[in-house]
Order: sequence, then C-alpha cells, then structure tokens
Amino acid sequence: MKKFVFSFVLLVFAAFSLHAQDGTPTGNPNAPEISFEKTVHDYGVVFQGGDGTCEFKFTNTGKEPLILSKPVSSCGCTVPTWPQEPILPGKSEVIKVTYNTNNIGPINKNVTVMSNAKTARVVLAIKGSVVAKPASTLPEKTNDQNATPINK
Repeated sequence: MKKFVFSFVLLVFAAFSLHAQDGTPTGNPNAPEISFEKTVHDYGVVFQGGDGTCEFKFTNTGKEPLILSKPVSSCGCTVPTWPQEPILPGKSEVIKVTYNTNNIGPINKNVTVMSNAKTARVVLAIKGSVVAKPASTLPEKTNDQNATPINK
C-alpha cells in the first residue's frame, strides 16, 4: 500500500511539473515578457551556398530581467545564436538563426526559445527554398582579323 501511495504522489508531482513547463503564462504579474517583431522569416529563394542568416529582434516588455535558455532548433542544419546575459526591461536584443544553404530543397525549420517570460516558450520559424546556382559562362573571345588595335 505504501508503494501505491508513493507512486501516486510521485505521479501527481510529475504531472504538475510538466504542466509548469508547457509554455503557458506564469502567474507572476511582474514577470518579464518577450515580444518579437516577427516569429516567421521567409528567405524566399536562396542560391545554394548563399547567406542563410536571419535575425529575430525581440524586446523585454515586462518588469523584470528576461533570461533566455538555450534555443533548440528542429535539426542540425539550423543553428541559433542568442544573448547569454539577462535582458533588462525595455531593452531589445536579437536571436540570430543560421541555416545551412548547402542542401537544395525547401526550408521549413523551427527554433524553440525557452525563457523565464510569462509565455515561457516561443517558436520561431524559417521558411523558403534553396535552389542550385545557375551555371556561369564566360564570354567567348573572338579574333577579328579586321579589328583595329587601340594604342594608348
């Protein structure tokens, strides 16, 4: 019976712990708030090997310092860079996301940002398409026997 009660208490505790991490707003009225200018970046069409870097600008609109946990990307081809220090109320920062454009095909990736904000989890998205570089051709040199040389 003791094992059953202990297991039940442990299960209830685990359920409440998981609920606290689900990204729902916290109960602290002074908690920091994270406000992004945009949560989706559309690269459009990018050439293979092109610049796959974009920025997501955000502001702490709350009343306490904002602390970001390590953002997690949906795959290894997407690498986020974020500020390590606390962001004071009213201050803005950026999260840089770099996508590896060596792979041809559609881009549809997410970066999940965890923080101590009222909304603890925000999902940022990048989309677009990577296409092969167009074949470059060099102009052909023609030898014109009737051309007049230019002397300078």
